[in-house]
Amino acid sequence: MNKIQLAQELSDRIGGMSRAQAEKLLEEFTKLVTEKLISGDEVVLAGFGAFSARKRKGRVGVNPRNIKEQINIPSVVVAKFKPGKNLKDALKKSGQEPAVETPEVTENSEGMSQSETL
Repeated sequence: MNKIQLAQELSDRIGGMSRAQAEKLLEEFTKLVTEKLISGDEVVLAGFGAFSARKRKGRVGVNPRNIKEQINIPSVVVAKFKPGKNLKDALKKSGQEPAVETPEVTENSEGMSQSETL
């Protein structure tokens, strides 16, 4: 579901709100959350989850273009989402697996494994 589809769904569920108003609401929500995370605050929606910003430490990595060369990867601030109890419980109750395609590994005639997409 993308932003436009989410806005349409919101406007359908909330009487008297146009899709444009719902899009504006989503836009302002994302701006507000982003601003709060940049300022170091945490945004908690009780039962749904918490948005926070965490600093990932710098480290030494391998250059993908030249695997013999090491490169320094600087520390960076990343967004984190921790689901709340109500969201976790709702997903557990649904009992459905997420609709994510995973490759199926099979063996060919030479006994070597090969990957197939379902």
